[in-house]
Amino acid sequence: MSRAAGILLSITSLPSRYGIGCFSKSAYDFVDWLKEAGQTYWQILPLGCTSYGDSPYQSFSTFAGNPYFISLEALIEEGVLTEEECGGVNWGSDEKDIDYELIYKQRYPLLRKAYERSSISRNEAYQNFVADNQWWLSDYALFMAVKDRFGGKSWNEWPEDIRLRWGYSIDYYRRELYFDIEFQQYLQFKFYEQWKALKAYANSKGIRIIGDIPIYVAMDSADTWAHPELFQLDENNVPIAVAGCPPDGFSATGQLWGNPLYRWDYHRSTGYDWWLSRLWYCFQLYDVVRIDHFRGFDEYYSIPYGADCAIDGHWEKGPGIELFRRVEQCLGWHEVIAEDLGYVTDSVRRLVRDSGFPGMKVLEFAFDSRDSGSANDYLPHNYIENSVAYTGTHDNETIVGWFDSITEEEQKMARDYLCDQYTPKDKLYKSFIGLVMRSNSKTCIIPMQDYLGYDNSCRMNKPSTVGMNWRWRLTKEELTKELQEEILHITRIYGRMNWFKG
Repeated sequence: MSRAAGILLSITSLPSRYGIGCFSKSAYDFVDWLKEAGQTYWQILPLGCTSYGDSPYQSFSTFAGNPYFISLEALIEEGVLTEEECGGVNWGSDEKDIDYELIYKQRYPLLRKAYERSSISRNEAYQNFVADNQWWLSDYALFMAVKDRFGGKSWNEWPEDIRLRWGYSIDYYRRELYFDIEFQQYLQFKFYEQWKALKAYANSKGIRIIGDIPIYVAMDSADTWAHPELFQLDENNVPIAVAGCPPDGFSATGQLWGNPLYRWDYHRSTGYDWWLSRLWYCFQLYDVVRIDHFRGFDEYYSIPYGADCAIDGHWEKGPGIELFRRVEQCLGWHEVIAEDLGYVTDSVRRLVRDSGFPGMKVLEFAFDSRDSGSANDYLPHNYIENSVAYTGTHDNETIVGWFDSITEEEQKMARDYLCDQYTPKDKLYKSFIGLVMRSNSKTCIIPMQDYLGYDNSCRMNKPSTVGMNWRWRLTKEELTKELQEEILHITRIYGRMNWFKG
């Protein structure tokens, strides 16, 4: 298998004129930059529309795209918005930070203006998009329109008739909110039109997109509202149990995520139809699909609904390899990355091995004084070829921040492993990147913050916290020729070059 490398950078983190990274010219420029840096992959975070907390892992739909990513520049070129309208808006005072409250308040009125000027109902491509995607788009657009009608409240706080989807109520809101529903469909049409063009451009340059999907869907989502039978809900569509993870060395009470759990017996009885639809859709969007919390397919942690923390949860069996055998049988073989981090048992390892998917290796997990043996799976000399190696992920500290935060004993362990006691601390991040790049892993992905040598002020996410995550952005000035040449050099010397000539 050929060795390859890539960079992890959220779409939101791209430079842009209007407050948040999107499918604008900056995205195309970044593709060109990646190609010139010898990279093969651009790994992004989930593209779904975000809710409270701004996390791409808590989305209003597992199928819908985030309207924040629609390029306003493209809408200006179409003539449905003007430079003055977009430029006259306050997008925030810091070009390196995303102010999500401002984005929410400022983008949607502009997008609504664009919709009202678009004459979209007469657009044949739009009509075809709506027809082709009716199987998810109809419920999603209605869900979002009704949510707006009720001031953004979660669907389980709506009046009973629409909360439980009584037939006459569905008909009433479809009539009453016709133009609001069409607006939501317009947003999805523009999102997918622009994403399809960007992905095609990336592929034409030899850059492959690694997409990312959460294993769970949000409770406040069109999926849960429209298909309660898929989840562990009671007759009033109230959760019976929710997702999370147990107490461990990092959290005495565990983590309470709150996502509804799947009713796996029902999924099995349908031949996993919903999962087939979900993954088929993802395989159209991305070249490679990373599945978050893959261990949940082996066993998942079940916490009684209403619990204050995760202490009283317990493990339940998931569908195991049966699901992925069914996916391969129906959809053929596709490239998937199994996010097998966290509490990993022998049965989880067996599931990853039986699936054939590469798992993940994260360097930051390698130098833990509580697990200092040479057999540590995260020490680079133990990486197997069928794996994807990272310095860190979106949930981790930056490599600079991590080294600053570990104990002196662990810093010594890391330097001993590097055989390097002399490199100045402010340059050591380059040594760690080199360590991962020369590992035996088939693929190596480095977060952009690590290539830039940034500290934790540029961290993407700190799990179990809300308010300051998912906000970091690049400026154009940071994507220098010098950095590009550094990345090209290290990619070439460790045999990970993309030689695509397109």
